[in-house]
Amino acid sequence: MDKNLIQRLFSGAIYGLLIFLCTTDYGAKLVNDISPDLIKQEQLYYGLITFFVAVGAYECVKIMKFDSALYKWLVFPVIIFVYYKLFTIRYFNQGFYFNYNLSEILALSLIIIACITLFRFSSELYYDEGKLIFTVIYVSLPFGFALGLPKFYDGTFTWEVFLLFVLIWSSDSFAYFTGRLFGKHKMAPKISPKKTWEGFVGGVIFTLVLGYFIEQKFPELRGNWIIVGFLVSVFAPIGDLVESQLKRTFGVKDSGNIIPGHGGVLDRLDSFIIAAPVVYLYFILENLF
Repeated sequence: MDKNLIQRLFSGAIYGLLIFLCTTDYGAKLVNDISPDLIKQEQLYYGLITFFVAVGAYECVKIMKFDSALYKWLVFPVIIFVYYKLFTIRYFNQGFYFNYNLSEILALSLIIIACITLFRFSSELYYDEGKLIFTVIYVSLPFGFALGLPKFYDGTFTWEVFLLFVLIWSSDSFAYFTGRLFGKHKMAPKISPKKTWEGFVGGVIFTLVLGYFIEQKFPELRGNWIIVGFLVSVFAPIGDLVESQLKRTFGVKDSGNIIPGHGGVLDRLDSFIIAAPVVYLYFILENLF
């Protein structure tokens, strides 16, 4: 077996296990079986997302190649401030109510604006001011909103985030295999040459089916997971294209190498970065009706 394939399989298994333990209640149970009452599941999940924010910020700064050391290092305190002020405080106070809130809608809109800027006005990102703003939005806001996806109360921790990852993995995998078998029409040949419209349709169909089974199996989850499956199948590929365009704009192959054989945090979580805030927005709209 190819050595690189073994490396990819091993690091991918470790990555998947880490996601499972930190986004379900099994992580805290495992730790507390070894040392009772050492940690709560919400602390494990917060640690995981905060790790993604820290490494993602470092990788984004490295990709965008800041000219000024001042702006380069200013990124980190600004991200810390935004992440703590807008999300961390609410997370530990269980303050994500999914009510219509103008500030949240504006924050979600900033993610859309950042993506449009990357594709249509990328010259703005050649200035350090633009790089700083993009990095703060692209890293801190999506992961911050991801903190609001699970529910934890009375010692329970629901599985919204883990199942979101499962849907993303399903979308990516089935789009890949369907594209390999039937793909003829390129989706975005200049950005991601291997993506095809046939693969996209295959990813949508199989992810919808998986969303149906999740809806039947986990009735305690927020929202309708057939709808969540559809949203993931549409927006996860967009997340992949956004990160591919970012790397293409700055002439970078991988965001990092923290996951051997898979690249960096941004490489592995590009779909999650777009899908998580979209699902969060859906929960807001679902709560209104």
